Amino acid sequence: MSGVVTEAHLVDGIAEALQFISHYHPADFITALSAAYESEESESARHAMRQILVNSRMAAIGKRPICQDTGSVNVFIEVGVEARTDWTRSLQEMVDEAARRAYAFEANPLRASIVADPLGARRNTRDNTPAMIQTELVAGDTVSVTVSAKGGGSENKTKFAVLNPSDSVADWVVETVSKLGAGWCPPGVIGLGVGGSVDKAMAMAKKVLNEPLDMSELRARGAETAEEKLRLELYERINALGIGAQGLGGQTTVLDVKVASFPTHAASLPVALIPNCAATRHLHFTLSGEAPVFTPPDLSLWPDLGLGEAGGRRVDLDTLDQATLDGLEPGETLLLSGRLYTGRDAAHRRMVEMIDRGEDLPVDLKGRAIYYVGPVDAVGSEVIGPAGPTTSTRMDKFTPKLLAASGLKLMIGKAERGPQAIEAIREHGAAYLIAVGGAAYLVSKAIRSARPVAFEDLGMEAIYEIEVEDMPVTVAVDTQGRSVHQSGPARWRRDVLILA
Repeated sequence: MSGVVTEAHLVDGIAEALQFISHYHPADFITALSAAYESEESESARHAMRQILVNSRMAAIGKRPICQDTGSVNVFIEVGVEARTDWTRSLQEMVDEAARRAYAFEANPLRASIVADPLGARRNTRDNTPAMIQTELVAGDTVSVTVSAKGGGSENKTKFAVLNPSDSVADWVVETVSKLGAGWCPPGVIGLGVGGSVDKAMAMAKKVLNEPLDMSELRARGAETAEEKLRLELYERINALGIGAQGLGGQTTVLDVKVASFPTHAASLPVALIPNCAATRHLHFTLSGEAPVFTPPDLSLWPDLGLGEAGGRRVDLDTLDQATLDGLEPGETLLLSGRLYTGRDAAHRRMVEMIDRGEDLPVDLKGRAIYYVGPVDAVGSEVIGPAGPTTSTRMDKFTPKLLAASGLKLMIGKAERGPQAIEAIREHGAAYLIAVGGAAYLVSKAIRSARPVAFEDLGMEAIYEIEVEDMPVTVAVDTQGRSVHQSGPARWRRDVLILA
């Protein structure tokens, strides 16, 4: 019989796990990404994967977040029906205490991203609670816990459909992934829940993302079940889409495809699809009467790729002129130096409201650059914490009005832009650049100073003025409206023959 699983064991374990996964990728993810990097032939995708790997190693050494989006807290708890506990509080209360403790840890503060009142004020709870919990009573006398941190960019790309029983799940998945764009920050993992009910399918898709990556072993031995056959087919077909790392075009879009299934109604075929990004973060532990012990991965697991030094044309943000902007080419690497501003959804919404009221903006954006980022708090001598890009398509609806009214010339984020934004970029002679999603700690090393200058009540969504030196970016949309997210995947797309 196992010992008593105490509240302290559970709360301490989850809090420590959340800190652990903030700066350590799972070992199997590093192994899979390193193999993909070695085999990648697309130079742009290879450059992006190199930055992700370098960032991951830096985060492990420095014990700082892999990504500035330190995620919503997702905890899966299986309680053995014979487990002995001393719990007097609900699981929600205990997990929330763990989240508060982990996200406010002084040596490695994590960004609070959860907002209350989602249909109203959307006020940041400031401690990243409440957590999202799935619980189950199971046989046994232990408590099994899986902790994950889910970034918003990949979570926002979740899709669900109820197919006809005769429909092809593989065809639906491939068509769906082809339309996701790069906002989920590939290369990553696709989780599928097939069958059950609407809620069951979604729960399975989220949970299966935490299973070990074993695609190389599966490809070597071959499929033994219908689920494994589907995984193999989807791995080949999704990678054949040519989306590649960060959507730049390449051979690897997914490192693995995970599938869970459950019996379902004869008239239904529910399918849930949830992607995990290049900042895949999760950890499993079992409580049987003692506190869990987490062993960091050995640094020899990471390839030694230096500090990710990037070549490229240097651009001075303080002396931008139209000739410089017009000379940018899609896919070109730039090193940015000078002053720029940060701003995300909430800041954009406020600025557009001010424009509509005929008010002056709180910062002068004429001829300047804006970076779509919500940074993590700095620690010690740091200027700023991990500061990677957020998904730019969320700013598309604000872009035409902001470019027209402010004279803004450069926007920096991640993933593709939609037709509305691209047309505004072309019309106003602006350009859109991307920083690598999943390389937030690496990007922060290019920042020399940072200070909030507007909308400080928005917390991490406030506008900051930052000074950068040799910040690596890639030209995604030039002043003519040409997009690398269209030309890159088109170049690397290939046909795959699937045998019955």
